[in-house]
Amino acid sequence: MIVLGRVVAPFGVKGWLKILPFGDDPASWRKMQHWWLAASDAAPDAEWRQHALLDCQPHGKGLIVSLEGVADRTAAENLTGWYVAAPREALPAPAAGEFYWGDLIGLAVTNAEGETLGEVAALLSTGAHDVLQVRDGDTERLIPFVAAYVTEVDPGARRIRVDWQKDW
Repeated sequence: MIVLGRVVAPFGVKGWLKILPFGDDPASWRKMQHWWLAASDAAPDAEWRQHALLDCQPHGKGLIVSLEGVADRTAAENLTGWYVAAPREALPAPAAGEFYWGDLIGLAVTNAEGETLGEVAALLSTGAHDVLQVRDGDTERLIPFVAAYVTEVDPGARRIRVDWQKDW
């Protein structure tokens, strides 16, 4: 499952949910007929529950959604803090040069000199641009995920090449 966001609060009294998306195109989620919810994204055996998507609307920096089986505010309150995910094959295909964050986690990061800088542990959204959190043992590097520094992303080869020095 690829985690897409988190339920942050109920919205209204008819079971709608307010969603905090982890990415920059949550409006594309409307194309998914089903969403999956779980209390935790960390457990490999997390119990993901499938819900049919009834309605999805942009709301501020997030979304509000209506899901089958969530009929009132009490049901929505019980899902606060839960994660929203989907299997990779259920997601819309990204455009050329776009990537799902989940597809970047674990990719090896090397610089132009061929030095290994570590692996992508996470991505951070800073508002201005996303940032790769790269770990190599106890060393952590934060590399802006912008064309000036990220010169190649090759998910097939499980590699990201960057214009970044090992001692930065």
